[in-house]
Amino acid sequence: MNISLPNNWKPRPYQVPLWNHLVTGGKRASVAWPRRHGKDDTMLHWNALSAFKRKGNYWYMLPEYNQCRKAIWDAINPHTGLKRIDEAFPQEIRSKTLSQEMKIEFLNGSTWQLMGSDNYNALVGSPPIGLTFSEYALSNPSSWGFLRPIMLENGGWAIFNSTPRGKNHFYKLMNMAQESDSWFSQILTNDKTHLFTQEQLKEELDELIAEHDETYGTSLWLQEYFCSFDAALPGAIWAESMAKVSSEGRIKSVPHTPGYPVHSAWDLGFDDDTAIWFYQVIKEEVRIIDCFAINFKDPDYFAEGVLLPKKNLGWRMGVNWLPHDAFAKKQGMGGKTIRQQFVDLRDQMIDAHNYDIGTFARVPNVSKKDGIDAARKTFKRCVFDASVEEATESLKAYRRKYDEEKKIFSNEPVHDWSSHYADAFRYLSLTWRQSKADQVVMSPEEKFVAGNIVNVSFGDLRKAHFNKKRREREYG
Repeated sequence: MNISLPNNWKPRPYQVPLWNHLVTGGKRASVAWPRRHGKDDTMLHWNALSAFKRKGNYWYMLPEYNQCRKAIWDAINPHTGLKRIDEAFPQEIRSKTLSQEMKIEFLNGSTWQLMGSDNYNALVGSPPIGLTFSEYALSNPSSWGFLRPIMLENGGWAIFNSTPRGKNHFYKLMNMAQESDSWFSQILTNDKTHLFTQEQLKEELDELIAEHDETYGTSLWLQEYFCSFDAALPGAIWAESMAKVSSEGRIKSVPHTPGYPVHSAWDLGFDDDTAIWFYQVIKEEVRIIDCFAINFKDPDYFAEGVLLPKKNLGWRMGVNWLPHDAFAKKQGMGGKTIRQQFVDLRDQMIDAHNYDIGTFARVPNVSKKDGIDAARKTFKRCVFDASVEEATESLKAYRRKYDEEKKIFSNEPVHDWSSHYADAFRYLSLTWRQSKADQVVMSPEEKFVAGNIVNVSFGDLRKAHFNKKRREREYG
């Protein structure tokens, strides 16, 4: 039996420009298409065709791995009653179907597999030559940063599709793509495609407002049918606070200030990211100078690979604030807590490198709601270095769950890629005042007068003097 690809499918008129870009060799594409406009249908059929044009591995990535089965693997096309993957990848072109792994092996040796952007750096095996990000606006943006060099090296293609979720990383990607000669970029609205009639859209708007409320219902309607990046992100917890941070120009160059200790606030994870904010408290200002996030790493990695290198930056570490789970004894770790492991590693760093990676303290045990409220107050005092701007997108995307039964937002935030930095920021908000109260401030001049002139030269003093004057001009 002969099978032609794409299998019993052809692009709708508004899908043709993207399809032509891909079949003529285009390597990068980013599209914002409204609801029910065939984003995944188009991408699945392109994946099938690609798998037989070039032998290799093809990854289809959703925001979270636990979404893959329901959204794609088991999804049924309501128009045909067939599973979407069976339409795009008919059984005749497969050699093996691995349901547990949500992976298909093809007769020519290519493979196609569903993945989650939430554990991108844990993926092992041969890298992909074709990469699809579905609903990229809700995906972890670090996943593309991790995979991009791989795709560049092997000449593979990458496609991003989504409906908007505010002016986040997907918005920035769309702007970049629109300015690039090598990218395909397309924003569709129902006004352009006319997939739904005006009467249908009006009915949908009325139902969304009745089901939710006017603000949330209208935002959903604008996002889903008109691809609006300006619509409010429904349920966003710190949207107003972050809007003020941006509008007031408080994301800029924020250099490390010698003499003041650098504190840190941690959200610990293993399968999930461990996220860290590094900050200094000067007067009543919280200056966030760096951040870091990674998963599948143990305390020795963070001590030796993250904290110790700060010595070369001239940082003097202060308090590292850890959540409560860092103080529970762990089996397989000699009965030690994570905090005790860090303390032991700190002592080793002092002996081996003459560098103190700081103290390790417990974040106050308060409710998540109190932490969220504390963060709102803390935002007013924060300036963020421009290097952490991608991490601030997590703070913008942090949002509450929507209770479909009660038709209200719950007090519980959504646990996704944005929640790790957000949780760490809650801990920062609960601890920065204590960090300030306990910190020892010593300038190079004070070290010199006190006789502690190790690593302090007259050149350092001169540099420190001019840096101090510059900071006084910048911060007042």
